[in-house]
Formats: sequence, structure tokens, C-alpha cells
Amino acid sequence: MSLVRRASAAVLTAAAVLAAAGCGPDPAPADAVPTLPAQAVAQLVSDLRHNDLAGYARHAVPPELHQRLETAWGQGRTVWPLTELPLDDRFPSFIAALAEQDAERKLVATYRRQFAGADAELQSAAKTLGLFASQYVRSEPGYSDTERDHHAQLIEALSAWAQAAPLGDSRRARETIPQLVSAARATGLAGPDAFAKAGMDRSLRRLGPFVERLKQALGEYGLNLDAALDSVDATLDEQTGDTAKVRIRYQVGGQAVDAYVLVERIDGRWYLSDVLRHARAEAEAPAKAAPSGTMAQRLAALAKVQARAPSAVPAKPAAAGAAPAAAPVVSPPADKPVDEPLAKPASGAGEAKPGAKAPVAEAKPADTVEPKPTGAGKPIAPEAKPAGKSFPPEAKPAAKPAARSGAAGEPPKPR
Repeated sequence: MSLVRRASAAVLTAAAVLAAAGCGPDPAPADAVPTLPAQAVAQLVSDLRHNDLAGYARHAVPPELHQRLETAWGQGRTVWPLTELPLDDRFPSFIAALAEQDAERKLVATYRRQFAGADAELQSAAKTLGLFASQYVRSEPGYSDTERDHHAQLIEALSAWAQAAPLGDSRRARETIPQLVSAARATGLAGPDAFAKAGMDRSLRRLGPFVERLKQALGEYGLNLDAALDSVDATLDEQTGDTAKVRIRYQVGGQAVDAYVLVERIDGRWYLSDVLRHARAEAEAPAKAAPSGTMAQRLAALAKVQARAPSAVPAKPAAAGAAPAAAPVVSPPADKPVDEPLAKPASGAGEAKPGAKAPVAEAKPADTVEPKPTGAGKPIAPEAKPAGKSFPPEAKPAAKPAARSGAAGEPPKPR
């Protein structure tokens, strides 16, 4: 299943490339300051288009917050802006798995064994993953309403692409896997704590060529992310003082996305409000002993809930006073309540016996000497008079003779 997670990470990472992607080796030395809300959005889109995540990080937050994030990254407390990815906790392990020794042979062999030619299964998995991701985004309280709507549209478009993509094509896999392995190794970020040791700016620069190669690999499967970024149209929808709403429209995977983003002005510069909020939380984040509440974990939890069979719900236990007289009465299955046969006293003799095992041996004497219940069936005589209301397990044998020989023995019992 490790390769499934990696493949899922690659697919979902494609979605996040539209919100936070890799970096370029030669970013522009001077940053233009956007004076309009839509210009701030266009600048970040341009960073993603040119695989410049280091530039994205500089443009997405004010300088003071950028410095705090750099410090938190070096202390191993965050990997922002990679935290904007759906599977941010998996990204370092994704790089490490691709860069490990003999990864090409292992991954190609695993692909052939599990996924080659399995187009129907992969398409079904893509659909399921899209549903789980949509559920997560719509229910996760950490997202704003505008984020939920935007991400939900993006996930739906990518899920539709994945369901039609040739993911089971062995030829493409044999060509793509070595390319990703080579790009992952070139980052130099596969070692323990490599991200923290390299620092935020250097790590993001090293990831630039890898993300560029990832874009090319996805293009081989019909997903052109650069074309999607080129199609982004950002226009001002409304503005009130230092806050505004920008409408963004673009095409991804052949589907249209039409959403809104909130922006705000700080010290004369415009920033995306949701990105700022997430960045501030990451700057304040404590050291991560183990990731919790991540997209990967939520999706796994949703998958487990969906996989549970409805029949697994525990059956109702027997009544508390069902069997005080005999220990074997606790062994009947809970799905066959002991008082169930009492509602059908006229049913066959075979239906009353499974209800309680203890009185089975007394049933035959009760059939013949029911009017004189002082012999082997001591518990039966007192139970027959209250018609089985006080001790349901013992009343079942008495209910049968009452239906068959009421005229000969006790007229008052069958009411």
C-alpha cells in the first residue's frame, strides 16, 4: 500500500501545485509590489508557473512573518508553504522513498505487480479518493468557506482527470518513475531532517527542478498544470478599504474552476487572507512529534469508516434479569433475544428451544406432567403462572403445553 499512498500523494500534490508549488533555480532578484488585489493573486500564480516556490514564500507573507517561518522551518516545527499541500506530512517521505537506493527497480516491480493493466481498479480508486478528499475539505474547520468551495472544485476536476487517465499504462510508468527518482535524488533532501537542516529558502529552491519534473510526468498522463496556470484569470469582485474579494477562473484537466479568494492589505501590499492565516499558525506551531489532523490521516479515517460493514453493529444484549437461575443462559447469541419466542407461543417446538439452552432437558417432562410441576421441572411451575413475564427464558417451555393442553390442565393460563 506504500506505493498507493505515493501515487495518491502525487495526484493530490498536483492539486496543490495550483496553490503552492516548487521553486526555480534563478528567482528574480527584485520583487514587484502589487498595488491592486488582483495583482497579488497574479503574482503568486506567476511564481507557481515558473516553479519558484521560494519566490512564492516571499510574496505570500510579510517580511517579518517570513523570517519567523524560516526560523520555525530550521527548528523542524513546520515545512510551510508545503503545508498548503493536501499531503504535506507525506511529502518528505515521498522524496525519501523516490531517492532511496535501487528505487527505480523496486518501484517499477511494485507497479507491475499491483497496478499494471489495472485501469478499472485505479479509476475506481481515483473516484473514491476524490470523494474522501471532498468530504474532508467540506468538513474540515480549518478551511474558510471560500477555500472549501475552491478546493472542492479543484478536487472534483482532478478526480475526473484521474478516472480517465491511463494510470495502468506500463510503458508510461517505466518512463516516468526513473525521471521522478532522478529528480528526487537531485534535491539532496532525502536524508533524516534534511528539510530542517537545509532551511526553508534553500529547501524550496532545491525542490524547484523536482516539481518541474513532476509537472512533466503528470503531463504524460494528460494533466497539463502549466496550461492550467496560464489560464488563470483573476479579477476584482469587491473591495472595502484594506480587504477585497478576487474572482479566479481557470481550466484544469478539461474542467472549469470558478472560485473566489479573499485578500487583505498590510503595509501597502496585498496578501491572500487564507494563506496568511495558515502561515501564522505554522509560525506559532510547536515541534511536531507526530503529525495529527493531516489530510492523509483524515482520508484514511474516512476510508476505514466507509469500509466497515453495517452488520458489524453489535446486537442488543439480553435483558439484565433474563437468566438468574442457570449459568448456561448467558451463552445464547445476542441476536436471538430470549423473549422473542414469547410473542409467538403458537410456533413449533423447535423455535422455542434455541432461545435458552438451560431448560431444554426439562421441556419433555413439562409436556407430560405439566399439571404437577413439582418434579424435575421446579423452575417451570412458578414461571407458568405469570405467563413468562418475570423470567422470560424459563417461561418458553411452559408456553407450549399451555397452547396444546390448556383444556385438560389449567383453563386460566391461556388468556
